[in-house]
Amino acid sequence: MEKIILKDIPGLQNIDVYISNNGYSSLKKVLTQMKPEDVIEEVKKSGLRGRGGACFSTGLKWSFMPKGNEKPKFLCCNGDESEPGSFKDREIFEKNPHQFIEGSLIAAYSMGIKAVYVYIRGEYWKWINIMEECVADAYKKGFIGKNILGSEFSVDMYVHKGAGAYICGEESSLMNSLEGKRGYPRVKPPFPAAVGVWGNPTTINNIETLANVPEIINKGAEWFSKIGEPKHPGTLLFGVSGHINKPGVYELPTGTPLMTIINDYCGGIRNGKDFKMIIPGGSSMPPLTKEESLTMKMDAESLKAVGSAIGTAGVIVMDEDTDIVHVLQRITKFYYHESCGQCTPCREGCGWMLKVLNRILDGSGRKSDLDLLISVAENIEGNTICALGDAAAWPVKWTVRKFRKDFEDKIKDDSLELNVVNKVHGLRNSNEYVKVSNDENSTVENLIGKVQEIINNDDIKRFSS
Repeated sequence: MEKIILKDIPGLQNIDVYISNNGYSSLKKVLTQMKPEDVIEEVKKSGLRGRGGACFSTGLKWSFMPKGNEKPKFLCCNGDESEPGSFKDREIFEKNPHQFIEGSLIAAYSMGIKAVYVYIRGEYWKWINIMEECVADAYKKGFIGKNILGSEFSVDMYVHKGAGAYICGEESSLMNSLEGKRGYPRVKPPFPAAVGVWGNPTTINNIETLANVPEIINKGAEWFSKIGEPKHPGTLLFGVSGHINKPGVYELPTGTPLMTIINDYCGGIRNGKDFKMIIPGGSSMPPLTKEESLTMKMDAESLKAVGSAIGTAGVIVMDEDTDIVHVLQRITKFYYHESCGQCTPCREGCGWMLKVLNRILDGSGRKSDLDLLISVAENIEGNTICALGDAAAWPVKWTVRKFRKDFEDKIKDDSLELNVVNKVHGLRNSNEYVKVSNDENSTVENLIGKVQEIINNDDIKRFSS
């Protein structure tokens, strides 16, 4: 299959090699032969959808940018890539950076943008250095700057280093970070196309999304639209990790069967084992069971049909020996740590989910904890300013539902433990524990009656069940 981004061309990261392989010809084409609105229409026709997780139509997003030059306009290229399990953008920075640069310049031309910001997470220092050198080389060759290639189009490009916060992968947090503010998501509306960076119209696109644009311009929208699945065309950079023999980034058409990716490209499951769970698009996406994975095609619509999503196409494979409860605890700990704290459901809910999961792992969990986890997750989901709340809630909600037996196996004692607390000091006394059968027919009155048989009811300050 012909690759669109990670081409098998040695030294393609070098600008001279890139130019000798038809590089920057798309930019020349749009500047000399196409009007800005023609470029947007071509990208619309191609069916290109965002590669950052939301899968929104790229051409449609560009069309939201206001016409005219009453205000400065900005393009923010999102290379934050903080989603656990995602490592595709750094492959572009390292192996084909100029195709991304060319794509961002074409996007800027189509929307009348004069400044492009490439936002890269702070831990990516190696790739930040690479991009700074590549941008400098593009300036020297006249592809960035004033009157590009003799046209009236001028644009500047800046590489901006983030501070390593997951929340800055969210577009409005990215804009706040770029302005030097705390990475807090903004309430929408207004949307970035109307009020973005420094209050001006702004478009935010993922690195991989923009890297597709030059080939769409060169080879046409129809060519691109016929690759992969019709409703989600093109190729995807699948970052596959976990219990497989050959982890890495694989560029394949959308709709490629998941088992084909794992067995034919990644060499199968490590040590000849079977697999148990697969996360299809980065740690925030609802996981797939073995049964779902066996027939799953990797595109937005196929995953949506089973309640999951393609996300960043970061595929995480877990074998039969994986402790699913520990995996979920680790994921939840990440989102608890990375929550910006602006929204109460996310700030408080992530902490409570982590506490309950820790309790289960410590051996003091209860069966009611499983429904409690789902309840807390559902109270976070859809009730926050940005999607980090959903990102934290979905793994908990769906992992507990799909792998409930794994959680039940961690619950050692199914009895109901009543903790009698010292009335004066509110402290636990190790001698004041009463275990009562957690019978389905038990009522609160029955439980209190059993406690009263042992101690005087006046000494009970509270009990937990």
